[in-house]
Amino acid sequence: MPRSRKYDGVVYRRKETPFWWIRYRDRSGARRRESTFTQDRQEAQQLLRERLQARDNNLLDVTRKGEKLSLEQWADFFLENYSKPPVRAEKTHQVNLRVAKHIKGAFGPRKLVEITADDIELYLRERLRKTVRVRTALGYRQMAVLKPTTVHQELRVLRRMLNVAVRKKLLQANPCWGVEFPVAVRGLFRPHYVTWSEQRRIESQAPPHLRNIVQIISETGLRVYKELTPMRKDQVDFVNATVWIPDSKTPNGIAEIPLTPLAIEAFKSQMLISGIGPFLFPSDKNPSGHHKNLKTAWRKTLKRAGVPYFRIYDLRSTYATRLSAGGVADEWVTQLLRQGDAKVFKKYSQMKLQMKREALEKMNRQANEMPLDSGTATIQ
Repeated sequence: MPRSRKYDGVVYRRKETPFWWIRYRDRSGARRRESTFTQDRQEAQQLLRERLQARDNNLLDVTRKGEKLSLEQWADFFLENYSKPPVRAEKTHQVNLRVAKHIKGAFGPRKLVEITADDIELYLRERLRKTVRVRTALGYRQMAVLKPTTVHQELRVLRRMLNVAVRKKLLQANPCWGVEFPVAVRGLFRPHYVTWSEQRRIESQAPPHLRNIVQIISETGLRVYKELTPMRKDQVDFVNATVWIPDSKTPNGIAEIPLTPLAIEAFKSQMLISGIGPFLFPSDKNPSGHHKNLKTAWRKTLKRAGVPYFRIYDLRSTYATRLSAGGVADEWVTQLLRQGDAKVFKKYSQMKLQMKREALEKMNRQANEMPLDSGTATIQ
């Protein structure tokens, strides 16, 4: 028996407006009327089908709320509540502010539900053709074309912004999920796994404080500039072999971390060369401050050691990979990394593939094969 028409909804006209209207019932049975803001009957029928589909999926309120919110309004709300410290680091917030300026300029007045994957891909292609503008004393100066990594960062910020909108039930799905980045971005999210021999060569060519940093990060997985370089001496507890992290990139990062014997020796070595100040890694230029940039020293050390350049942050992924290769369960590795999402662990364990390749080299392709001359008598 067919369902009654009143449950399917209707498209109808009203005398006081040229637009088509739709009428349908929600899950509670309450009648709803709304304008489609179109004079095309087929478009009005399409909107009615979408409303009924959202109702059947229990997403009707989500759809209606998101339709009233523009991307510009949501971006401002996101920056105020999900981007500033302590939710995110100040550096991350500055990046989000820069990216939001471009995103609002491109999508600002449009509603959240109106933005599609195709719209985002067109935006990315347009950004890849833009040139960098640098402000000087004589005015703005046009530089080279934007790097793909810069544009890809904008995509990541927009994706996270819309992910929060999905969690807040303002969108049914994130349109970024269907976006294919227009160009290949090499080296993105591919941490370098530091072998033990490489680490020894780096340590032999590094200045004392940098050698201690290499040992500490590879043994504890501490974040370089957020957790280790601003560390104070009173955060290290040699009696209990732990270090306390009072401030981190995420709330999960605030924790007490156990230390290995190698990490303890590195901390003790740094205590001897750190002087009388409160910081474990005092700055050479500012006695009352701490180290804030290791890029130059790190690059020169790698060059002296004959090791191709990689980020010092990759020592954190090396820590995670060594734990995983040692048989530690992925859930425990995630906790030791102090990550809230287990999916992030995949980024830190990329080099497990290399270890699998090394295991494949030991494969015996002649296993379980009988020799050609088995010594048995031939049956006549």
